[in-house]
Amino acid sequence: METEQRVEISFHKPSIKEKIFFLVSGLIVSVPFTVFLSEFSDSLCVAMPLLFAEVCSLVVFAPFIEELAKVFPLFYRHGETERSILNLGILVGLGFGVTEFALYVFALGAPFISRVAGVIFHASSTGITAYGIAKKKPIQFYLIAVAFHLTNNLFALFSDSFWLFFISGPIVLISTFLLVWHLYRRTSETIVV
Repeated sequence: METEQRVEISFHKPSIKEKIFFLVSGLIVSVPFTVFLSEFSDSLCVAMPLLFAEVCSLVVFAPFIEELAKVFPLFYRHGETERSILNLGILVGLGFGVTEFALYVFALGAPFISRVAGVIFHASSTGITAYGIAKKKPIQFYLIAVAFHLTNNLFALFSDSFWLFFISGPIVLISTFLLVWHLYRRTSETIVV
């Protein structure tokens, strides 16, 4: 006679301390992870002419590296709901975006206002991948986030063009935000096993 085995996973709702942990993870885990992998990818692009090396580094490799680095802290989770995974992803992306903002504004002298959109973008794109993790389709949604990131970086690289920077860039940002908002509304309090 067969006996039925049941595994129970207790419902876990992240506390404020855990939410802070994920925000800080975006600040201090995802950024060094990105820097480490970027050094490697930059060495692959160094033999190209200047413009192509910059496109290779910022447009091709950076989106793949940064989107992976931002969801890396989500590997530390247990008994989370779909919605809490997405929320934690947004927090990690927010932490990453704040760190990148500080680096660009305070270390590289970028205009304050020009980097605010990047904070929102990173939170939103990480939320997209987190949704994929919650729905057990991480690669599909990771690639969607990478596509948004690649497009965003391409427009930022050619910021001399009014059309690309002031029209297309905001369209990518708003589209990324609206997609994560749509995905957020599709999540539930169902525990992800």
